[in-house]
Amino acid sequence: MESFPSLVIQVIMAQEQIQIQEQRQLQVQRLSQQQMLQVKLLEMPLTELEESVNAELDDNPALEKGREEGELSEGTDNTEAGNDDFDAQQEQQERQDALDTALERMGDDDELPVYDGRQRQDNADYEEIVYGDTTSFIDKLNEQVGERVLTERQKAILEYLIGSLDDDGLLRKELDVIADELAIYHGIDCEEQEIADTLKLLQDFDPAGIGARSLQECLLLQIKRKVTDGEWERNGSVYGYLKTIFTEHFDAFTKKHWNKIQAALSLSDLQIKALQAEIRKLNPKPGASMGETMGRNVQQITPDFIIDTDDNGNISFTLNYGNLPELHVSQSFNDMLAAYKDNKQGMNRQEKEALLYAKGKVEKAQGFIEAIKQRRNTLYTTMKAIIEIQKKFFQEGNEADLKPMILKDIAEKTGLDISTISRVSNIKYAQTRWGTFPLRFFFTDSYTTEDGEEMSTRKIKVVLREIIDNENKQKPLSDDALAKVMKEKGFPIARRTVAKYREQLNLPVARLRKE
Repeated sequence: MESFPSLVIQVIMAQEQIQIQEQRQLQVQRLSQQQMLQVKLLEMPLTELEESVNAELDDNPALEKGREEGELSEGTDNTEAGNDDFDAQQEQQERQDALDTALERMGDDDELPVYDGRQRQDNADYEEIVYGDTTSFIDKLNEQVGERVLTERQKAILEYLIGSLDDDGLLRKELDVIADELAIYHGIDCEEQEIADTLKLLQDFDPAGIGARSLQECLLLQIKRKVTDGEWERNGSVYGYLKTIFTEHFDAFTKKHWNKIQAALSLSDLQIKALQAEIRKLNPKPGASMGETMGRNVQQITPDFIIDTDDNGNISFTLNYGNLPELHVSQSFNDMLAAYKDNKQGMNRQEKEALLYAKGKVEKAQGFIEAIKQRRNTLYTTMKAIIEIQKKFFQEGNEADLKPMILKDIAEKTGLDISTISRVSNIKYAQTRWGTFPLRFFFTDSYTTEDGEEMSTRKIKVVLREIIDNENKQKPLSDDALAKVMKEKGFPIARRTVAKYREQLNLPVARLRKE
């Protein structure tokens, strides 16, 4: 039997172990929250970031904008300075009043953070591209959300799924990625199955095929809808044949091997033609059928990067800070924390609660400033790597000069995760001498020839389009003929590859190009 002191020691040790575990869990939680904030801010375009900064300034009295007290810009006019001082004093007084009110209701730690996270604001001249007010298929889908009886949770997930659709109306994001994003951006913790169930609701929207995760699923959803609508009521065999083609012979279908499909299903020439006619009624891009405007309703494009190329081919770039203010932690908060720390022994309960409140606000302000700083550094590093790889394009502006470059290439060059590079390139734009481009424009896949030569698919497509644009429209070139011309121009690609790239360029077959 153990002695009483021994048991006491064990209890104390167990309690200490629990405390250590709780502290570690808290540290992990704080780290996770900071990381989620960094991810959230990183993905934001500049205009959205400006709104987020302003919202945080309104929410946190420990976060202030502008220069700290005692700092004046060189050459500042005295009148302007006086007005600025008045506004600053007024804002500081408002924040102090808010703090005092909060401290009356509320707030111990030896490590009180003192942080100066002021941002440099080197704004460059930039152009804003403004588009007219049009309705996108995203807007039309959201209108259908309002017509359904849904829970608030279903509505939130559904709207996020709609916002994740590509311009053609298909959903190419993995469900686990969407689950992570819902947790980060909306605080919605859900399993993949719940997202899949909600996706089925979206796939019931008009037009048929919307929200499909692949071309195959898109076509299957459309023929299923035709059955539901009674379109094939008089000829039910059409659905059966098409379903078999899209499920069991989809590879042959995509390669247009109709002879193989005909033999496998024992169909006559007339039946094949009838099925082909029905297939032509289907839409592989249902999002594009919902009006002239494809994709998101973008009203304004503000470039995140300003890239300049001089006449000698030298390239420089700056980050566009837009209307982002300089940020710093309120000095009045820091002074208050220091005063409380010096009088730690004489604090009552209310003062300790006030200390905790003020400390929490300071730490939140510090974390926000740090996240802004991390975003700036990540954007700079990524753009620098892109310019190094695509230097020739930025010098001459020729799309054909774009080198093969994927997310992995930039990740390896910068030492950042592929997911980070993906977020940087999402909904961000670069203003160049040759125009304003989305960052995704600079990424292009590669094609490896039989000789092992690596070529940019973008360059191949540019050359292919030029050949088709300059062909004799009375005798347009077949895919075989196009392949021969491409080979003569130094692009030895197969006929099926020509057909693939031609379709991606939305260019019809030769007989449909004939004038």
